[in-house]
Amino acid sequence: MEPYDIITFDCYGTLIDWEAGIISAFQSEAAKDGIELRGDQIIEAYAAEESSVESEHYLSYREVLCETASRVAAKLGWNLPVERAGFIAASLPEWQPFPDTNPALERLAHRFQLGILSNIDDDLLTATRKHFTANFDLIVTAQQVKSYKPGLAHFKEAIVRAGEKRLLHAAQSYFHDVVPTRELGIPVVWINRKGGRIEPGAPVPTHEVRTLAELANLLGV
Repeated sequence: MEPYDIITFDCYGTLIDWEAGIISAFQSEAAKDGIELRGDQIIEAYAAEESSVESEHYLSYREVLCETASRVAAKLGWNLPVERAGFIAASLPEWQPFPDTNPALERLAHRFQLGILSNIDDDLLTATRKHFTANFDLIVTAQQVKSYKPGLAHFKEAIVRAGEKRLLHAAQSYFHDVVPTRELGIPVVWINRKGGRIEPGAPVPTHEVRTLAELANLLGV
């Protein structure tokens, strides 16, 4: 491994189990109307709609969540009143880390500075950080750069803030993180939790592991 000074992470999907959080939020809110939604149909619809909302023009992430919730509900045949569309943002501070997150972060923090590059608002990330047992030295949010990954703004800002320090990024999302980091020449470890495959000719991560524990092993901590 090349020597690094800072390990930056995507947060939701890499450190935090966002799928479990999204599914629970949708199912709990839909149940108030007597509607049952399957987890797989929620995630499929949500992934498509959120990326679409984020690509249109900059909104705060709270606004993205509200608009995405409305679109997903409509797609799934649920007549969600607009005044109740804030249920995802309300639930987000309680979304939990993956079981391997804190043990791996604690190991990594002994040798490296840590950072987060996330499609999120500052206050929502602050609420999430209470679940972590390690500190983060570099934080770049969508609110700060007025952009959403896979745009390059998060990564360019991280490079500026890192200065002379050597940066390695680690993330679960190939689309949001691996592709843009490779475009900028930033070393990246794909935390391939789902066992995804890369299409022939597509950008290849610097390294690939399945868990954060494997990342800590890779980095020798």
